[in-house]
Amino acid sequence: MTTDTIVDGTATDVTTDALSPGRSRQPRRGLVVGALAVPLALGAVGLSLAQPGPNAGLTPIEPVAISALAPSGAVAARGEVAEVFGNKFVVQDGTGRALVETGRQGEGGTLVSKGETVTVQGRFENGFLHARLLTRADGTKVVLGPAGGPPPGSLDWAKDKVGLGAQPDVPALSASVEKAGYSDVRVTGRGPRHLDVAAKGQDGRERLLHVGFDGQIREKRVF
Repeated sequence: MTTDTIVDGTATDVTTDALSPGRSRQPRRGLVVGALAVPLALGAVGLSLAQPGPNAGLTPIEPVAISALAPSGAVAARGEVAEVFGNKFVVQDGTGRALVETGRQGEGGTLVSKGETVTVQGRFENGFLHARLLTRADGTKVVLGPAGGPPPGSLDWAKDKVGLGAQPDVPALSASVEKAGYSDVRVTGRGPRHLDVAAKGQDGRERLLHVGFDGQIREKRVF
């Protein structure tokens, strides 16, 4: 009797679907997928303001005298803003002056003010300090340049925002870079599945490295 009841119930369900020609199961599956996607999207939007950005983990660098600036993938200088030219400004200390480039965020010339004291961290080459992190006198930090991480709007980006994306083990990756023969390791940014790292090779020259979350290391350039 129990077996007959189950078979009859199943037959009834199939017959009901077959007698409804306009009925389709595809929309139902679409609704299910949509129902799952909405919380993920809302979670990503909600947490995008609560979580630190991909480049919030930049290695802090002790400022050097402006006169001591040399080609490097990651260096810092502290001084007073002497002049502002659009997205560029001149920072000076008691030893000299340096031209700072701030990228798109600095367009309009309102990012810094003349006379303001700032610490600029970034890449120095060809006479320019390409700012990556700007720290004001009150400790406020402004991250400049590309956001890094997965492309905005992608599935990896959504996973990243809700804490489900690939998370780099920065201490372990830094240790692997040192084990490979590099020193003075500094994280300068993050890609979808890699860290951008500045370090010194065994010859003492600065390198920019691509360090995958899997530990693979590739030299991008030498200063």
